[in-house]
Amino acid sequence: MKLNSTDLKNLDRINRIKIINAVSGIKPGNLIGTIDNEGSTNLAIFSSVVHLGSDPALLGFILRPTGEVPRNTYDNILANKSYTINHIHPEFTKNAHYTSAKFDASISEFERCGLTEEYIDTCKAPFVKESRFKMGMQFIEALPIKQNNTLLVIGEITSLILPDTSFESSEDINLEEINSVGISGLNSYYAITKIAEYPYVRTSEVPKF
Repeated sequence: MKLNSTDLKNLDRINRIKIINAVSGIKPGNLIGTIDNEGSTNLAIFSSVVHLGSDPALLGFILRPTGEVPRNTYDNILANKSYTINHIHPEFTKNAHYTSAKFDASISEFERCGLTEEYIDTCKAPFVKESRFKMGMQFIEALPIKQNNTLLVIGEITSLILPDTSFESSEDINLEEINSVGISGLNSYYAITKIAEYPYVRTSEVPKF
């Protein structure tokens, strides 16, 4: 198959999203947890978390255009300057996947998708208890990407929580030991091999958990 720019533009929207989301290869699967000023929690799946620097310890993630639909994750981060990043593991890929539905801000994806809030130390935002690798984050800045109206949200790691057994003798983190999950496209999940595939999510189609 060979597609030029015109071919790509003429693809069905969902097919185009799936293809272009897959071309960069397997990306890390993470759940970002936030909370608003009234105590309502939000949990959303992201495959765009990227390392930006080690000193200070910075991570970024891409937020799609904020004008299209409500972005509860971003609103909560701006309100509290705090959020969490939690690795996804095979035991709860399905739960994590369905957090991508466009729930109302009053509905917590933790409760709706069968995951557990966990509060650790002074981090105001909730962690995912089921995750074995999680990070507390402090919001630094959001940089607009003018070409497509997305934002690069940048934060500093304030806490890092993972099993002692995940460190090898060289002090490298063994991601196979942690059994974290990667994502390709919109709905395919991988460990060493592909482990699951789920449909494009519409709110009306989210199953009961």
